[in-house]
Amino acid sequence: MRGVAILGSTGSIGVSTLDVIARHPESYRVVALAARSDVEGMFEQCRRFRPSLAAMADDEAAARLRVLIVGEGLPTEVMAGNEGLEAVATHPDASDLMAAIVGAAGVLPTLSAVRLGRRILLANKEALVVSGALFMAAARASGATILPIDSEHNAVFQCMPPNFATGLDRVGVVRILLTASGGPFRRHALDELHGVTPEQACAHPNWRMGRKISVDSATMMNKGLEVIEARWLFDARPDQIEVVVHPQSVIHSLVQYVDGSVLAQLGNPDMRTPIAHALAWPERHTAGVAPLDLVDIARLDFESADFERFACLRLAFDAVRAGGTAPAVLNAANEVAVARFLDRRLRFTGIAEVVERTLTAFPHRAADDLAAVLEADAQARQLAEQQAQRVV
Repeated sequence: MRGVAILGSTGSIGVSTLDVIARHPESYRVVALAARSDVEGMFEQCRRFRPSLAAMADDEAAARLRVLIVGEGLPTEVMAGNEGLEAVATHPDASDLMAAIVGAAGVLPTLSAVRLGRRILLANKEALVVSGALFMAAARASGATILPIDSEHNAVFQCMPPNFATGLDRVGVVRILLTASGGPFRRHALDELHGVTPEQACAHPNWRMGRKISVDSATMMNKGLEVIEARWLFDARPDQIEVVVHPQSVIHSLVQYVDGSVLAQLGNPDMRTPIAHALAWPERHTAGVAPLDLVDIARLDFESADFERFACLRLAFDAVRAGGTAPAVLNAANEVAVARFLDRRLRFTGIAEVVERTLTAFPHRAADDLAAVLEADAQARQLAEQQAQRVV
């Protein structure tokens, strides 16, 4: 039985992870959970799974949870803030960590678990976007296993040869093809995008996700972050990664080989599939996902990615080519811009404009250590706030 800790347990990935775990009580035990501020959701998870530790990033939320836990007589210690997140990520009984906190907040605790040589089920894009070189170097040094949870990267992982870490050229891989649904505005006229509301941006046609990730999918920054993530996960050059728009979200990604073969992983759009794959790897077990019916789907469509419509995707490719702190700056500026958009303080098309202004104005430098990366992240957020005030 494997002990599992979850960072972001009340979010969509965390909830799906617990659903898969509940289907296999003989294989997994939940030992620690962490969330930001959803007290009611965390309390119900503690009642059902009885972890030894629960952490809330928000201090007030932790205090409220502690009262509920004591009142129920549950055997769960409650911690707060970054200290709590760190304790969950490095819990001594956790062999596996599901890293599913959205944003840069999940980077440090996940990196701590990597340094302990744990098996990391990586759903937090920012860990690789912000500190990809440092993250993968730490994994190599500790012997940690990194298993991607994003449906696209999990699909690529399944289509890769077992020895892909020796180098893509050496194993005959020509290209990684990341598929993208195109989000809810794939067919909208460009001049209609100025008036997009948060509600419209969060209404993804295929996936049920959190608000921030849904907006990133609408701008295709989500795919841009995945390009950077794929660069580090598979040690791929930017020119070895291509984005293909595939509206049905049935083919989750593909790998092209030198002999002309193209391998694809298909499945219904349900995050429990990649979660179950990573939990059971190198074996397989049920995920509660309906089987794929190709006859019912009937057709699969593909389009090139439009860099004019999806400027955030273009900016992500620019950042990964630039290297150094550029990806961290891209991510920080995007988080600031998306938060302002969700608060109705920035128009939808202003997201890409804020990111581009911040990337242009920021003095990029080498990402030699974590301190340099975190400093760039903090400075980029301040700069992005300033740039956002200039966007009309």
